[in-house]
Amino acid sequence: MARSCTVGESCRQIIHLNIADFAVAVERIGNPDLASRPVIIAPAGGQRARVYDMSEEAYQAGVRKGMPLYRARRRCRDAEVLAPHPARYERAMARLLPQVLPYSPLIESGEMDGHVFVDVTGTGRINGPARDAASRISTQIRQHLGFSPAWAVASSKLVAKAATRIVKPAGHYWVDPGQEAAFLASLPVDLIPGIGADDLVRLGEFNLRTAGQVASLGIDQLEEVFGRRAGRIFNAVCGIDSSPVAPLGQKSSSVEASSALGGDTHFVSVVEAVLYMLVEKIGTELRKRDRAARSLVITIDYVDGRRCFRQTGIDPPAVDDITLFEVSARLLRKAWVRRVRLANVYLSCPGPVAFQVQKELFREPGGFAEKRVALMDAVDRIRQRFGTGAVCTGRVMAR
Repeated sequence: MARSCTVGESCRQIIHLNIADFAVAVERIGNPDLASRPVIIAPAGGQRARVYDMSEEAYQAGVRKGMPLYRARRRCRDAEVLAPHPARYERAMARLLPQVLPYSPLIESGEMDGHVFVDVTGTGRINGPARDAASRISTQIRQHLGFSPAWAVASSKLVAKAATRIVKPAGHYWVDPGQEAAFLASLPVDLIPGIGADDLVRLGEFNLRTAGQVASLGIDQLEEVFGRRAGRIFNAVCGIDSSPVAPLGQKSSSVEASSALGGDTHFVSVVEAVLYMLVEKIGTELRKRDRAARSLVITIDYVDGRRCFRQTGIDPPAVDDITLFEVSARLLRKAWVRRVRLANVYLSCPGPVAFQVQKELFREPGGFAEKRVALMDAVDRIRQRFGTGAVCTGRVMAR
């Protein structure tokens, strides 16, 4: 089992940078007049709009992420409400990484959340102590980009992230090796990364408020309540985390495709046409890699800012567009349960596996599944020769 670092061991040194309220911070860089004013980021219009992000001033007034916008306005009547700009936040994250890259190739960042992990283990002769490196990185980000990140240094991603939560918006903290559990012990369990909302409710039912209280029970007692999740919860409250910081630019093995629904829509036929286009992109890439999908994940964005995703396995793994669409359409129906228009659709195939045609039992050669694969091979060859528009399905053309 993974464990926390102890004194005398060669410990990892993980820096976590946390730009608090990242979307608001980006908007304030572009518009300094917003500084020190309460700001709420939420889609404009509609009774179902939800808060995407908010400033510290709005948070202190009672505004929370995911809260209905009308309720947030009541809590903070003088707040400036801005529409979210995801592309702007992605560009800001892209500008952030070059400030960190000189210190380590092991850099892991969120998509648009202002969080960055940097593994500086073993770089002391070049960068100096990890806390000094973290301080210099923070200064560079402030001077070059205008952000003031909170930062922390610890032996794991989990502990470093917990530490920035208690010192944000712009403080700093370091946890000495061997002190991980002691540091976390007094923290409320809702500050511990990896503890889900359902787990928090269950812990609250037993009046367990701090990480130390949960850790004192031990795995055996936690298993009585949480079953298989007990080990994960126990490790989290004890600061036990061996997850690595991924190398910057490491290509994910997953295959992904996405599309914005121009102007948003509530027509099922339009969304399914877009979905089939995404399936074609994923299927084509899978066949190029000689891989097959053993699972699919669909993510949809409602126009009010809420996001929903669903995932399912595929057994046996499939590579043809027809099967992939049948699975994706079922996922769409499970995810799209609100009577709200959609703005974006994302489809991904995590961890594709080696492709192997599954022979159907008690069928003659050239069975149903094999015919679908053969059809896709023919379509791929035509498109390679005459272009991607040479062959289209009626569903896509109808769009």
